[in-house]
Amino acid sequence: MAGKVQQSWLRRRAEAGLRRGFTRAYQTITVDPGKFLLQIRAAYGLPVSSFQGLYTVEVGLLDDMAERIIAGGMKMAAVEGAGLGLGGIVTMVPDLSILAAITLRMIQKLSLVYGFEYSTDDEMAELWIAAASAAGVDISREILEKEVVNRFVPKVIQRIAAQASAEAVEKWSGRLIPFVSSVIGAGLNYYFVRTWGERARKHFRERHLAMRARMLVQQQSLPS
Repeated sequence: MAGKVQQSWLRRRAEAGLRRGFTRAYQTITVDPGKFLLQIRAAYGLPVSSFQGLYTVEVGLLDDMAERIIAGGMKMAAVEGAGLGLGGIVTMVPDLSILAAITLRMIQKLSLVYGFEYSTDDEMAELWIAAASAAGVDISREILEKEVVNRFVPKVIQRIAAQASAEAVEKWSGRLIPFVSSVIGAGLNYYFVRTWGERARKHFRERHLAMRARMLVQQQSLPS
């Protein structure tokens, strides 16, 4: 009984940390699309002037860029997990809040790599649909509400936090032991971000390929 009570308490703390982290990230942490486009153009020598141009770039190159973004997020999460992990359960909530921010920035970059901006409300809603997909959450029933972003996003964040907190409590239980939890925290954060990153990459890649197919059909239908 005591174990169940402790797990329930841990889950509430984990859910609060994730919800707080994603909410703060939604309000304040945004990858600047214009700067990011300049960065990837310089790094990969891409002959594009807009994100629309990414639909003419070889998909394999986009995949390589996405893999590098995920790898970068994994390393950052591991460093953060090792540092805050020293405190065991005391630092669990701030750890998850920072992890949420790292994860969202990674998802934003993956969105941009595959040609999807988030400058409009509809695009922002699509970004959070991708975040939910990365968390393993099915929000298909709420999609009709996505045009009202201020109501839609908090609901999605709540669903993500509830889903991820259960996984976090199960896997972060070893962090009850300080110092040892530093190593555990680094490894778990690393694989947490990798899992979310791969799910998000798959989501954006599938959308990207579908968009390419539609664009090809439209081009073929134009009069010669």
